[in-house]
Order: sequence, then structure tokens, then C-alpha cells
Amino acid sequence: MPDLPTPKDDAEAALFSECWDAVLSYADLCTSGSTAAHQLAREAFALGIREARAAEDGFRRGTGRRAPRLPRIPLLLTAVRTTAAAWEAQGQGHKLDPDLRLWLNSDKAARYTGPPLRRPIALRGLRDMQEPDAALLWLAEVEALPLRAVARRQGLDPAAAAQELDEVRGLFRDRCHRNHLDTPMDAECRSYVRLLDAVTRSPVADTPGDLSRHLATCQECAEAAACLRLHGGGLPAALAQGVIGWGGLAYLERRRRAAEVRLGAGRPAAADPEAEAAKAAAGRARLLRHGLLAGAALISLIALAVTLLPSGDGGDSAKGGPTDPSPVAGDVSAAPPARGTTSPPRSTAPERSAPAPAHRTSPATARDEDRPDPEPQGTSEATAAGAGGTPEEAVCSAHYDLVNQWPDGFQATITVTTAEALDRWSVAWTFRDGQRVTQMWDASVAQNGSRVTATAADYNRTVAPDGTLSFGFLASWQDHNTEPRDITLNGRACSLT
Repeated sequence: MPDLPTPKDDAEAALFSECWDAVLSYADLCTSGSTAAHQLAREAFALGIREARAAEDGFRRGTGRRAPRLPRIPLLLTAVRTTAAAWEAQGQGHKLDPDLRLWLNSDKAARYTGPPLRRPIALRGLRDMQEPDAALLWLAEVEALPLRAVARRQGLDPAAAAQELDEVRGLFRDRCHRNHLDTPMDAECRSYVRLLDAVTRSPVADTPGDLSRHLATCQECAEAAACLRLHGGGLPAALAQGVIGWGGLAYLERRRRAAEVRLGAGRPAAADPEAEAAKAAAGRARLLRHGLLAGAALISLIALAVTLLPSGDGGDSAKGGPTDPSPVAGDVSAAPPARGTTSPPRSTAPERSAPAPAHRTSPATARDEDRPDPEPQGTSEATAAGAGGTPEEAVCSAHYDLVNQWPDGFQATITVTTAEALDRWSVAWTFRDGQRVTQMWDASVAQNGSRVTATAADYNRTVAPDGTLSFGFLASWQDHNTEPRDITLNGRACSLT
């Protein structure tokens, strides 16, 4: 296993640390275990740094324009793909993800190493940009870093960073449009070039039906459309898929989650006061709602216990039995105690007994000889309805987000909020149109027909009360791709949001 390159200075050491996190994240997607992931990451990191340094040395010795190349992080990610392909060729493919092995032996992988004019539009467009501009675009769009942090790393004025990023997006679009024009294509594709450029420039323009049908069948034109359409939020996916290739969308989702974790542990000054106030108000409303429900249930139980107490006016004679002037509580020993309780001592005092606690067996039930083991009060049956007979509040809510979709596949995430603490979780749902999950992250997947079950990984199996759990997946679809139904958490139905 090769040693990691030694940084030349402190600045390169910090850059190595940031790049290593990205490389290891993608290597983990590409392999079947953590040991293989670290081995692949180390080999790819060493390869990528050697290539980057060789390009820098060649530029210093030569003259003229710098040779087009990718920024440091995407360069290292492509080195992971190259190293994985070398493993497959050298007989070490058993260490790789099975789906990646299929991809490496298909025509899809050959596009990334074949003739330059046949390579993905996003890859060519990013390489054609100046490296600082390309790095700004990648860090903001794919690595999902806050714009202020990106501006600090790139040495930009934070106040002007947003405008700079918009200009860089426009440059990327121009490079992609030029590369699309240079791509060898047939007459039908060529006839749609100008229309595709016009439609993708406007956020409100409708896509004509004939162009829409063409994009559904032509992969290269669909890739070009994703790169040219800067609005709609599809640019990060276009970059990740076009530059990385296999696992690009899964990598993109991982980087977003990593950025959220970093922001969650950030400085208090970076917090949003309005968001914090809204969160606090929601918490107070939740506590108030739960308190009202608990109070209503308690009042209902007390009222039920009072109605079951003897009235002292000889009410037993209405059942045809003899009137017994002794208190009813004195007969409790005639029946076995309720489950989970102890038999109370026999009372000989003539006074009326106090109302029985909710968890003890009611006197009326205790005298029923046909049911020697009565159900104690205070169970879920007694509290599910509450005071007004309304259904029990859902213990979880689920949100399904369709992140991206293409002619034969899509990416989605499911986020579940649970009111209860969990030490393990399993989320299941039913697809309506025969969709099939092909890859999942942050959970393990099992699918039986249209029913899919996602089980927690070891690192995210515990969830705090009122906390959230989330995972993402890639899936295939045909004809229709409607949202799933019957989402459950550990077998209990969740409300959909």
C-alpha cells in the first residue's frame, strides 16, 4: 500500500486534509468494505497528487497557456475511478462494489477515457475553465460548502462571492455549449442545438414536445441540457455525474450530508435568528399539544374510574342479586389481581373507598367471575382515543423528496421525523409503479416486489426524540414514477408531509 504524499508546505497540508475527506468518501462508495476503501483511497490519492504535481512542474518549465486540467478535488476523484479500473483489470475486482464492476466493463465507463470529443459535456466544460473558476464552481455546487467558506478558501471578497459564482456558472454554461457544438452528432441532434440553447436559457420557457421526446432518447443531448440549464437546481447533479461517472449522485448526497454536519457544529454567530425562533416556537407548540393530549387522557381515565365506583344506594339489586350493604372494595380479594399489580389489603372500614388508580383493576371487573384475568385500565386501548375519541397522534412523519430524474432512473431521499427515541429503525414503503431500487446509502436495502425496506446502518441506528433520520437511493422506473405510499417506521404508519 503506497504512502500518502508529503505536503510541501502548510497550505498544501490543509488542502490535502480537505481532499482526503472527499477521496475517502468516494472510495467508500466504490468498495465493499472499509479496509478496501482506505486502500483504494490511498492509491488514488497518491496517483492524483503525482499527476497534479507533474502538470505544475511542466507548466513552470514551459511557456504559454496552462494545459487544461481539473481542479484538485475532482482530479483526485477521477483518480479513484482510474485506480478502481486498474484493480478490475489486475484481478482485484472482488474488492469493488458489484455495480461498479458492471459499469467499468460497459460502454458507459469507456466514454470517460475514450476520444475527447465523446467524453461527457460537464467533464469537458469544467476542464476548459480556468482552475480557480472551476474550483469555485465545484466547491459551491458539488461539495455543498457555504459560500462564505468557499470565498475564504479562494481568496474572494465574501460580499461579492455570490456575484462571482453567478458569473462562473455562466462561464461553465458557455463552455458546455461550445463543447456541445463540437461534439460529433447526427442530423437530428444537430437540428435541436439552437432550440436546446434557447429553451435552457430561460427559467420560464416550456420545452416543446418534440424536443422533450428527443431528450428522453438521446443521452448526450440530455447531458447537454442538464449542463446548459442553470436554473432548477440540476447543476450539481450534472457536474457530479459528468465528472465522476459511476456513483456521482450518491457522492453528491454524501457531501451534502457532510456539509450539514459541519454546519450543525458551527459557531453560534452563524446561526439564523429567525430559524432558531421558529424552531423554539415549534417546540413549545409540540409540548403544549402533548400536554393537552395527556391531560385529556387523564381526565377520561378519572371519569371512567368514578363511573365504575358503587353509588351506595343498593345498585347491585338491579342485577337481581341480593343487596350487600358492605363496601364493594371489600370484595376485591374474590378475584385475582390485575397483571402488574398486587392484591390490596381487605378493607373493613365502612367508609367509601377512594377511586382506584388507573393501573389497578376496577371493582366491577374484579367481581366478574367469567373473566378471571381482566385487562387493566391505563393500557393503550384506554388512551388511544383520548377524551373525544380521536385517533392516536402519529408517532412519525415522513417526507419523500425526488431529487433528480432521468429517462430510466431517478434519485430520491426519504426523511422521517420520530416523536420517540429509537435505538434501531427500519423504514418501509410501497412503490406504485414497479420502481426498483438499485443503490442506497446511509441504510441497507431489501426489496420484495413493490415493498422496499431500508434498515439503519451501524452509525445512524440511534435517533433522539423529535429527531430525524434520512437516507437516499437510486432507482429505475418505466412509464410512471409516482411517489410511494404506506411509509412505515418500525412497522407503524407515518403521516406524509
